[in-house]
Amino acid sequence: MRRHRHAKIVATVGPASSSPEMLKALFEAGVDTFRLNFSHGGREDHARVHGAIRALEREVGCPIGILQDLQGPKIRLGTLKDGGFRIETGDPVRFVLAGSDGDRDAIPLPHPEIFRAVAPGQDLLIDDGRVRVRVTGLESDVIEAEVVVGGAISNRKGVNLPGTLLDISPLTRKDRDDLAFGLELGVDWVALSFVQTPSDVLEGRALVNGRAGLMVKIEKPQALDRIGDIIRLSDSVMVARGDLGVEIPPEDVPGRQKELIRACRVAAKPVIVATQMLDSMVAAPTPTRAEASDVATAIFDGADAVMLSAESATGRYPVEAVAMMDRIIRRTETHRLYPSLVSASEPGDEESPPHAVATAASGLAESIHAAGLVAFTLSGTTAARSARRRSPVPILAMTPSELVSRQLCLLWGTQSVLSADIASYEEMVDLASAEAVRHGYARSHEHIVVVAGIPFGRAGTTNNLRVLEIP
Repeated sequence: MRRHRHAKIVATVGPASSSPEMLKALFEAGVDTFRLNFSHGGREDHARVHGAIRALEREVGCPIGILQDLQGPKIRLGTLKDGGFRIETGDPVRFVLAGSDGDRDAIPLPHPEIFRAVAPGQDLLIDDGRVRVRVTGLESDVIEAEVVVGGAISNRKGVNLPGTLLDISPLTRKDRDDLAFGLELGVDWVALSFVQTPSDVLEGRALVNGRAGLMVKIEKPQALDRIGDIIRLSDSVMVARGDLGVEIPPEDVPGRQKELIRACRVAAKPVIVATQMLDSMVAAPTPTRAEASDVATAIFDGADAVMLSAESATGRYPVEAVAMMDRIIRRTETHRLYPSLVSASEPGDEESPPHAVATAASGLAESIHAAGLVAFTLSGTTAARSARRRSPVPILAMTPSELVSRQLCLLWGTQSVLSADIASYEEMVDLASAEAVRHGYARSHEHIVVVAGIPFGRAGTTNNLRVLEIP
């Protein structure tokens, strides 16, 4: 199914959207990739949804991506006396590792990695930053602190440490078990939470081992310090603005979003902007004007995809939320200022022959007003290199890999088609022409640009382009 827009839509599946009928309705409204959030739901539920999506894929006859989002480690308070209490600004408080009754003088924080890493002057944020305390002193199993912003705290509330690098793996035992389960199911992407350093990405990549694309969620400020290496080691990036916005000042989030999108375009890696995009549509049939502007900003910045979370997972209007996001993307991409704004953040040319050829193919297609650009790709790299320029010419990606065809459902401006292996140049020309016509990209006497790597069957060798006239 050809989408007449360039940016893609990711929707989270949950109780409001898990039935086969609702999944089909969401797909028809515009979803390109479905997200399975392993922070919620049982494995049987996720397996059932995965099977329903694959059945829908067979019914509609085009690839649909599935993203497995791992929970990651959760830093939480322990159990508090009477379920919780209020602490006031200026109050002294104590956090203890163990042996506590959960009162104000001994708030349980059962995470030894925090006691090893935290230092005086650093802040602990409780309940998404609603309560803030500053460390004033510490022992091996006690943290002394002063309340900077008071409020109510209760059992198992989350704790963030924006200034602290924790010696903790991004993959808990639950995550490792969930990952094995998801890979066995056949997910296309795995999203890794709580990434702080490049070594975290390497740990995830070793476990995934090429069986899915590795997506890194940027939600920790420590990741921003090594973002170049982290992007280089990943296959795609999610700008997880919810957690990131807790740990860095809210006023810094928009600029960081733009930086991350541009860095991913430079690296030719798909980038998703996520969290609270149409949040009011959890309970209302229309978004706020600010939310519509937020989605449009991500599109103007050149993001590959935008994501719905609670809006489609638990909201009252999941189909309407997807349809609204689809309309905002279409309207933004046809706005007269869109070409100049999206090109303003265009990355410079990569100094390598494959990047140069793909960029030239994209520019050539735009210059001659080609009906489409056909990219033959084994790993998806040729298509990604062609898409990084954000040319208005649509990309038809031909790949023999079922996994790659589904992963490309995240890539800007690209429709993927599963095709047989190509053995000769003549076969490539014939197939490109036939598929461009079959999928409605070109008609007789129109031109297409074909980009590929020769010899065929070798990933990453983008080195050939050709202009064809459709007979």
